[in-house]
Amino acid sequence: MNAADFRRIALSFEGAQEGSHMGSADFRVGGRIFATLASQDQGYGNVKLTPEQQQAFVEELPDVFLPVAGGWGRMGMTHIRLDKANEDVLTGALHVAWRLRVEQNNKSTSKKKRLGTAPDSGKSKSAATPRRSRGS
Repeated sequence: MNAADFRRIALSFEGAQEGSHMGSADFRVGGRIFATLASQDQGYGNVKLTPEQQQAFVEELPDVFLPVAGGWGRMGMTHIRLDKANEDVLTGALHVAWRLRVEQNNKSTSKKKRLGTAPDSGKSKSAATPRRSRGS
């Protein structure tokens, strides 16, 4: 696998779009990143996983997956050694990252809706508050 394969597979998921983050290609769904090619010069693609998912991937295929160094890695950002991955492994990892991002987006949207909903007094704000004309 290589960066072109990573890009092709990442963009195959519903709603996925390519963007740029700090000069590197990233892949987003709902405007939020689920994967990047920030480390392609070192032969890696990166996926955003939970720390638990990352641990499972690394334990199962340690020659393919490794945590990104530092704090990003502790939060679940995971390198995929592209030349060691096959299409099924790469597709699986990208799908897990995409699905996680979709789920997180849905939770965030639901939370915003709950927080933004106030009890309705029966009147819209515009009906309850007189408007001033621009000349006043």
